[in-house]
Amino acid sequence: MDRRTLLCGLLALTAGATVTACGTGAGPTRRPGVGSARPGDRVAGLADVPVGSGALVDIGGDGQLLLVRPSESEVRAFNPACPHQGTTVNPPAGGTISCPTHRSAFDPATGAVLSGPSPRGLAEVAVTVSGPDVVLS
Repeated sequence: MDRRTLLCGLLALTAGATVTACGTGAGPTRRPGVGSARPGDRVAGLADVPVGSGALVDIGGDGQLLLVRPSESEVRAFNPACPHQGTTVNPPAGGTISCPTHRSAFDPATGAVLSGPSPRGLAEVAVTVSGPDVVLS
C-alpha cells in the first residue's frame, strides 16, 4: 500500500465519508503540470484558447496546464497549482488569474503574484505555437 492510499483511507475513516480528492482509481488523476507529456507533445489547438483570456487543458493523459493567450500569435503556459496550497487556479478573468481558495491573484502575462497569501508566482511551462497547435517545448 502506498502513502496516498493509506492517507486517503485514514481521511475517509476520520471524515466518515468518501474523500473525493483522493479519487476512485477508476481513471487517470489529473496533476497540475505536464504529467507524463513530453516536449513536442500537442497541448491544445490554438483555437481552443481565447485571445485575451485562457483555458485549463488536460494534457499527457494525466497533466493539466493553464494556457493564456495575450495576443493572436502568443500563448503562455503555467502550472495551474497555486503555490500557496495547490488549489487549481481559474483561467484569466478581469485581467487576473485567481485562486478560488484564498483569492491569491496572478498576472496572466507573467504568472507573478499580484496579491494574496501565495508566496510566489505560478510556474511557467515552455510551449510554442506550431501552426494550429500549441505544443510543449
